[in-house]
Amino acid sequence: MPISERLGQLGSGVFGRVDAEKRSYRFSEQQQQRPLIDLSLGSSDLKPPARLLEVMAEAIAEPPSSRYCLQAATAPFRQAAAAWVEGRFGVPVDPEQEILLLVGSQEGTAHLPLAVLNPGDPALVLDPSYPSHAGGVALASGQLVRLPLRSDQGWRPAFEQLSDEQQRQLRLLVLGYPHNPTATTGSQQWLEQAMAIAQRSDAVLAHDNPYVDLALDGESPALLRCEGWRERGIEFFSFSKGWCLAGFRLAFAVGAPALIEALARVKGVVDFNQSLALQAGAIAALQEFPDWPRQLCDRYRQRRDHMAELLTAAGWTVPNSSMALYQWLPIPEPLRDLGSEAAAQWLLRSSGVALTPGVGFGPSGEGWLRLALVSDEPVLEQASSRLQLALEQRTI
Repeated sequence: MPISERLGQLGSGVFGRVDAEKRSYRFSEQQQQRPLIDLSLGSSDLKPPARLLEVMAEAIAEPPSSRYCLQAATAPFRQAAAAWVEGRFGVPVDPEQEILLLVGSQEGTAHLPLAVLNPGDPALVLDPSYPSHAGGVALASGQLVRLPLRSDQGWRPAFEQLSDEQQRQLRLLVLGYPHNPTATTGSQQWLEQAMAIAQRSDAVLAHDNPYVDLALDGESPALLRCEGWRERGIEFFSFSKGWCLAGFRLAFAVGAPALIEALARVKGVVDFNQSLALQAGAIAALQEFPDWPRQLCDRYRQRRDHMAELLTAAGWTVPNSSMALYQWLPIPEPLRDLGSEAAAQWLLRSSGVALTPGVGFGPSGEGWLRLALVSDEPVLEQASSRLQLALEQRTI
């Protein structure tokens, strides 16, 4: 049976591999003694505003909510998003030409290369980065240019690693700060540098920004603050993290009219929009709870600090996480020879705690593990205790 060579470039996907490992663990004898603690996904355990669920529940019984939703019907959502953007960034945007509803920001970042790249066009992604960034380039048969990030440089995108000629050849640059997986807030200056390259190269600059209001230290950068975004920029925002609605798959893009139109054409072939009932909840989030994401930061800061203290006492090296949801951890010494994939598997089997291997976010993620702070303190304490015990047994 013919299978696309493109799938070979995509690989199996880190979350799919970890899911298979978790499924295997759930049917193992260890599950009976140590129930799974899943810290592998950035899917918050915190609840969204109850009002959002009430709005969705009220709207779902209305007949239009059961129908296909085309672009014209998303106008109320796009108007609410435009008002939120202006209030948040002080930037007026046109809801008709500069905003597009998405089925999660992952959809937008994965489909954008199909809209802007020809086969073989060079596209820059950070290494490590969220899998859909490189995956989208692979789907579009683009030439993947990985920009390695380093811990001793604070995970800064060192564009000087690229020659002037390499920069001029780029057709697309994909960034994302606050940065998943390194838990780094980042700097507005880094986006300004990327925009300067995009302008010199006549390239598109995309910025994945689902954590915009979840910086624990510093101020989140935003592409909408860069001059030139209306000519060649597009930024992705999400309700998954800030409003704790990951399973509802709600997001939107704000960008240059030509890019919004191009992405909408791809989207029009692939899918329809979410139910009007879900959109009603998203509108309520933007209009009634614009500051909800910031209110979560204290909770995540407490979890970060508490888990850092616990893991440090257990012998882990714990760099500071300047954004919510994650800790980006060097593999502990007793497991370092395994590599991140095997280390995560060993920890799951030995402790029942699921982490994400860093290499799943790109080659430069090797040597690291990502821990998601998606459980309350008692569960995190239990996870830390189990991880410590497993490492102690490894060194015996």
